Amino acid sequence: MHKVLIVDDEKPVRIAISKLGQWAKWHLEPPLYASDGKEALALLSELHPDLVFVDMHMPVMDGTEFLRQASARNPHAAFIVISGYDDFSYAQSAIHYGASDYLLKPVIADELNEAIGRVMTLRYPDEDFSVPEASEAALSASEVVDLIHDIIESQYSENMRIQDFADKYFFSKEYLSRLFKSRYQLGIYEYLTMVRMKRAEELLKDPSIPISDISARVGYPDNNYFSKAFRNYRNMTPSEYRREQIGRTP
Repeated sequence: MHKVLIVDDEKPVRIAISKLGQWAKWHLEPPLYASDGKEALALLSELHPDLVFVDMHMPVMDGTEFLRQASARNPHAAFIVISGYDDFSYAQSAIHYGASDYLLKPVIADELNEAIGRVMTLRYPDEDFSVPEASEAALSASEVVDLIHDIIESQYSENMRIQDFADKYFFSKEYLSRLFKSRYQLGIYEYLTMVRMKRAEELLKDPSIPISDISARVGYPDNNYFSKAFRNYRNMTPSEYRREQIGRTP
């Protein structure tokens, strides 16, 4: 089995790469971690990893300097850059020091595993990678984000905690939040609020439904809290919105 090292100062990113990678499929051991380039160089000398993921923007020693030293010390290792910056200069530095691939955060499962596959098949053409991996996570981070989205759309009146999803599917809540925002342009709770407020707007158009009932139906047991949330969203109270809508009714 080949060894993997993940070098990134962001713990959620390290966890995400670890969970999303199909390590057994590519004959790779579960990854080891380093939080900065200096720590990673020490591990490189001790462990001699075959595949290294490296962030370009880190404290103590940035990715460019790490790649420069690491590629000289361990010429047999393959490097995949993970960066939060779509910057040509970063990509150019990575290529100059021998990086095999360049991926942007947030890490997407398909992109990650395609990059791993390209590296492993190129580096080890005689190995048989056709045996299916036995131990995959039940859901990828991308699938968990889709699940959260669907639950918000259908169960917006229920109390939601991101931590519950993080604990159940073994991803950090920070990473799930970041991936959700990347896909839907709003944070998870911002999206939940939007769905609730849009439903409240529909219900407020019917004057026969008490505002307190609407509050409970869209997930706010406290009517005062609902009024405050609606005012922040619509810049008017629920009562003002209702009067405005009724006034527009022919």
